[in-house]
Amino acid sequence: MSIKTAIVNGVQTIEIARPEKKNALTRAMYQEMADALVTANADNAVRAVLIQGQPQIFTSGNDIEDFMGSPPRDEDAPVFQFMRAMIGCDKPIVAAVNGAAIGIGTTLLLHCDFVYVADDARLAMPFVSLGLVPEFASSLLVPRLMGPRRAAEKILLGDPFTGEQAVECGIANAVLPASEVMAHARRVAERFNKLPPSAVRESKQLMRRHSKDEVLATIQAEAEIFSARLRSPEAMEAFQAFFQKRQPDFSKF
Repeated sequence: MSIKTAIVNGVQTIEIARPEKKNALTRAMYQEMADALVTANADNAVRAVLIQGQPQIFTSGNDIEDFMGSPPRDEDAPVFQFMRAMIGCDKPIVAAVNGAAIGIGTTLLLHCDFVYVADDARLAMPFVSLGLVPEFASSLLVPRLMGPRRAAEKILLGDPFTGEQAVECGIANAVLPASEVMAHARRVAERFNKLPPSAVRESKQLMRRHSKDEVLATIQAEAEIFSARLRSPEAMEAFQAFFQKRQPDFSKF
């Protein structure tokens, strides 16, 4: 099983566990994560959610072969269920990031309440280089966090950035030694066992009430363009180059 879930000491852990494929995410994995989030949100025994990868890698993003075999075509696709489940989760979500966090591995962090990154973490949003556009409301939230100039570097150029840079721009709370990230994130999640759950939940709802509809509308707008881009000649060239292990050639477009 590529997603491991467990409830331990009031924390619903969602572990991405596919290290042999660099924790690349498939449709089935998105569905498992979505279901775990929905269940956690409804379970009074769960006080917080912890999302983590492996000690060497958080996630390399979508599994390209699985993704191209059945790309998301409507709002019921597992990836969109996962996005809505994250946005709809009223309980604190904590992320522990080791190694690479690529594509949605970075954009999902925008919807967590606490993010702790390892000193070896490398984040990137290489959507444009694949002939695509940003997703998970990153076109809205990244410029809002970083400002338009640095957002252009990360989204238009796809420049990777470090954990320290993620903290500087507000995506992450702190950088920690790689060996300490998961334990620290769990300690933060377990702190909610000592806090009044309704007050936590309602406070989170208040903090996000002005942006929730805007985020959902942005996800929808991105998804429509993203779906069209998947069929574009540029995206076809990018994905063919990926499978052929060569540099794409966009000079003819």
